[in-house]
Amino acid sequence: MAEFRIRAGGFPRFLAPFIAPLALFFAVCLLLGAILTGSTPGGVAIGALATAALLAALAVKHRRLTAGTVARFSADGVELTDALGFRVRLRWPDIARIDIVDTRLASPRRIGRPGGARVRVQPLRSVGLIGWGERTVPPRIPGWMRDRLSRVPTDPATGRPEVAIPLGEFDPLWERGPMGDWVRRHRPDLMGR
Repeated sequence: MAEFRIRAGGFPRFLAPFIAPLALFFAVCLLLGAILTGSTPGGVAIGALATAALLAALAVKHRRLTAGTVARFSADGVELTDALGFRVRLRWPDIARIDIVDTRLASPRRIGRPGGARVRVQPLRSVGLIGWGERTVPPRIPGWMRDRLSRVPTDPATGRPEVAIPLGEFDPLWERGPMGDWVRRHRPDLMGR
């Protein structure tokens, strides 16, 4: 068995999908701050402080995510677990392909005013394993996530859901490293080389 963890230093990549919502958040806080204080510098200070507090909350979330997320490779297959209680398991024979995996960190709903500026958090995109597997989710997940998971295709023969393991989040060049070696050993047909 081999374990892999998300490398430290990936906060900028984690933060990238949140840039547009953070910019909108800063602008709204700046305007509200300027109105409440009656001055533009006061609005800038309030906007900067509020955005810095939100950035700090994202940094804490990222630290918890990276510390608790593990991909385990074994003779049976690949398993992904995280600190929130999510678990995805793919047995080697059930892996259908290597493809782009979109990892949603927040609701896909747009925020902002209709007719005005509207933004949404984009998913993290990386290459990973996709197939028919097992998924365990914590009892309390947001409604948008529960809805999204209920629409995932299922294998007609087994009833198992389509699941994905985003190995690119652990190492963007995973195909050339130890994780790729595991896939080449157990499923060389997936690597196409």
